[in-house]
Amino acid sequence: MRTVTGVPSDQALLSRRRMIEISGLVSRGIGLVCTALYAAGVGAMSSGQLESSGMRSASWVAVALMLCCNLVAVHNLRRPLARWYELRSAVQVALDAAVICGFVVIAEGQTRETTWPLMALAVVIAAVRHRLPGAVLVWALTSAVFVAAFPNSPDVPFVLGVNVMIAVITGTQSSSLARHLRTLQETRAALQHQATHDGLTGLPNRAHLAGCADRFTGRPLGVLLLDLNGFKLVNDTHGHAAGDLLLHRIGDRLTTAMRDVTSPDGDAPVVGRVGGDEFLVLLPGAGPGTVAAACERIREAVPVPADLGDGVRVTVGVSIGVALRPAGGEATLAALTAEADAAMYREKHGRRQAA
Repeated sequence: MRTVTGVPSDQALLSRRRMIEISGLVSRGIGLVCTALYAAGVGAMSSGQLESSGMRSASWVAVALMLCCNLVAVHNLRRPLARWYELRSAVQVALDAAVICGFVVIAEGQTRETTWPLMALAVVIAAVRHRLPGAVLVWALTSAVFVAAFPNSPDVPFVLGVNVMIAVITGTQSSSLARHLRTLQETRAALQHQATHDGLTGLPNRAHLAGCADRFTGRPLGVLLLDLNGFKLVNDTHGHAAGDLLLHRIGDRLTTAMRDVTSPDGDAPVVGRVGGDEFLVLLPGAGPGTVAAACERIREAVPVPADLGDGVRVTVGVSIGVALRPAGGEATLAALTAEADAAMYREKHGRRQAA
């Protein structure tokens, strides 16, 4: 799915944009057919009346504009999250307003029919797409067109008054809905982040790491399981608050250390915390050389003394277990993590024996 601001786009926003485009296509299609029949002399007016009133040419121009507008709507419907969606939406509003204003000016001037209420339709379209600012802008433009075309018309006060009320009502409602959708999207993004990230360090958690690993199925994958040496002593000596701060600092160091480690395919590592003082690093597309370089960076970054405030400086070491899946391998993240855990245990046991 495409993303907005780096998170999966809210389904409510997608649905709203798609329904706007569908409703625009359907309503504009109906108007297009009716206008084409009108221009062809089918219906209430005969061909001769159309020619004498000048409506035939204007109607065919309106048909052409509505066709162009529908093409833009189809593009927006296919790509509702595209960068230029709002701009293309504004183009539709402008074309719809131009068609409606042109029809009203010609109809009012040539046939003396009362058609100015149609201008409210342009205002509503703008409100749905661009909320209160769009509704007010289109109201101002359509009102200016009507006043310029018919400065002495007794309908001027009605055009200005009725349409401004419609602009305010529909515009405020659309703006309220947009704010609601934005709040909903932000809330869902926050909940999604909480569900997939560690609350202490902000790093990806097991669920997020599993999702990342699933995307690399069948490709080479290096898995590094890290365990901090001496972390329990920090907790026992300085308290859990100091331990939590140390974990946060270590998470930042690991992220920085892995920043320049990339696979031959250009994939970036993923650093996560899986619980306690254990961290997991995924190296997609990595071979033995990339894994060795990553381990070296980690062994350099972790033992640097950490300042925990109040003059407290602590140093911890790190044990690293490595598991490497070759291209075409079928080992899951769980299997690779278990293999890395066994390797990490062997390293810890060997260090204790050496001590």
